[in-house]
Amino acid sequence: MKKYFGTMALVVMHIFSYAQMKYAIDAIPAELKSRAGAVIRNDETIVEVKDFNEVIIRNNKVITVLNESADEEAALYMWYDKTRSIKSIKGAFYNESGHLISKITDKDFKDESSVSNISLFEDSRIKHFSPVSKIYPYTIEYESEIRVKQSLILPEWIPCNSTGVSVQSSKFTILSNPNFEIRYKEMNSPGKVESGTDKDGYKTYKWEIKNMKALRSEPYSPDPEHFLPRVKLAPVNFAYQNVKGTFTNWNEYGKWTNEALLKDRDIIPEETKMYIIDLVKGIESPKLKAKKIYEFVQQKTRYISIQVGIGGFQPFPASDVDRLGYGDCKGLVNYMKGLLNTIGVKSYYTLVEAGNLKKSAITEFASINQFNHVILCIPFPNDTTWVDCTSKTLPFGFLGDFTDDRVALACTEEGGKLIRTPKLTTEENKQIRKAEFLIDDKGGLNATLKTTFEGSQYENRETLINESYTEQVKKLKEIYNLDFNIESFKLNQDKGYHPLTTEEIKFNYPNYSSLSGERLFIPLNIIDPIGRAPKEVTNRTNPVYINRGYTDTDDIVFTLPQGYKLDTKPQNIVIEKPFGKFSSTIEINNNIAKYSRYVQLKEGLYPPEQYPELVKFYQSIADSDASRITLLK
Repeated sequence: MKKYFGTMALVVMHIFSYAQMKYAIDAIPAELKSRAGAVIRNDETIVEVKDFNEVIIRNNKVITVLNESADEEAALYMWYDKTRSIKSIKGAFYNESGHLISKITDKDFKDESSVSNISLFEDSRIKHFSPVSKIYPYTIEYESEIRVKQSLILPEWIPCNSTGVSVQSSKFTILSNPNFEIRYKEMNSPGKVESGTDKDGYKTYKWEIKNMKALRSEPYSPDPEHFLPRVKLAPVNFAYQNVKGTFTNWNEYGKWTNEALLKDRDIIPEETKMYIIDLVKGIESPKLKAKKIYEFVQQKTRYISIQVGIGGFQPFPASDVDRLGYGDCKGLVNYMKGLLNTIGVKSYYTLVEAGNLKKSAITEFASINQFNHVILCIPFPNDTTWVDCTSKTLPFGFLGDFTDDRVALACTEEGGKLIRTPKLTTEENKQIRKAEFLIDDKGGLNATLKTTFEGSQYENRETLINESYTEQVKKLKEIYNLDFNIESFKLNQDKGYHPLTTEEIKFNYPNYSSLSGERLFIPLNIIDPIGRAPKEVTNRTNPVYINRGYTDTDDIVFTLPQGYKLDTKPQNIVIEKPFGKFSSTIEINNNIAKYSRYVQLKEGLYPPEQYPELVKFYQSIADSDASRITLLK
């Protein structure tokens, strides 16, 4: 009996020590800790498609946080709605040695509405948990099961979604009913799929990654979607809230959207029809008619997010938007489309991934979750025009940097058509500034400043529009980061086909220059300095990505104070690189100094080897911007 209990004690000790070893920090290979704020020890997801209206998603994830920079990696967010329920969720918290410190139960998760500040109402709620430990390293383990009553939106596999995180092991498995077909898109070398059939006849697809080292965060890198491994999924046939469909390409997806989501939802009430017809009476040009209607929509409606109805993909009927005076992007575009129909102008409901960072639809892989916004495409015979119906301020035919230059999907009667939105070029994205600076003998400044903004920079002063004069002055001081005294300010917007914002300021700035003994030091550029250069990175791996180009010019005429003579002035400088150009010149005759500055950054993808040159480029601009004229009394 003693021998039996002794053996059992050894077994228990072995199991206990194994559990400790499994999550102990020392068990992580050294190379996975390098450059890492966190290490994903294990992440296993199994997606079981039992039927078109029954999908089960099981996940087990263990992540070790090495320092506070990666706390967010250990947070868990799970949303649910009437088609998606959280059947179970639990977790555990371990210390550096792998000892269990505490268990995490469903009660520890905060349960909140997903309604955002701009949302009227949404179907979904969210459960989330964030660790509060300030003792590093620590390990979190999560286990969850989700039941989904639809098969249109399938999860994608993202072993790691950010730099600074290593992956020790990540597995992704699909088990699908023999009657359910999936399509997949492997991106950035996630490993080849292992496919087959299990003993129950289910089709299986498996991916696995082991010992993936953390990538260093590198400035001016492409979106992580372009270099971190992932697998996107999409169904061939599917069901969502009693709506069934099938698509394998963008043409079929656009056709399904038209027939299942948009059909008969753009019907305009008769009274509004007659009003619109009267509104454009006497206007011959179809484009000018469309402009008039767009401005009507801007005045009549306001944007409110509404995430209900077939997963938030179907717009409210145009009659509801007309009656209520509000809608989300889907509803407002659908409404505008219906209004244009009343005067015989064709337009296309167009899906796009919006955001300052340009993201395009994957041309060879159609799936529903590649878009987050809807805009309207109006194909006039010789001039395709685009509008964003959610904006009350954007000019007709101008998208701005929220949706410019990316591949979108126009849903036409013939099906979906991939089409690129208009490009705002480096040369068009202009900021042109002209100024006159009068310097008094104590170094104070009286100035008049006129700046025009075009292209993607047209919206640079959008936060000032419709604000009170007092609030505008307050924000201007924040924009320029100067405590100057504004004597007058004007802001005008030309909303023509080439939009232009004009800003005019008169101000004085007593502390503009500094006086030291007999010398007066006059800064050249306090108005728009480039700031600091990006940090240096040795042995860079990612290409240099410039998302959007721009061109800035400054011409300032200084009237220098009497009783002084020139002591020193900065050297003229011209720098030309593949990614940009910079020049700074100054000419002084008697008491007049003419300063000209030109900065152009060209969008594009450049070799990693050019990054040091980009750092030097910015540093040269920063040094030049900090230079001064020195006068001697």
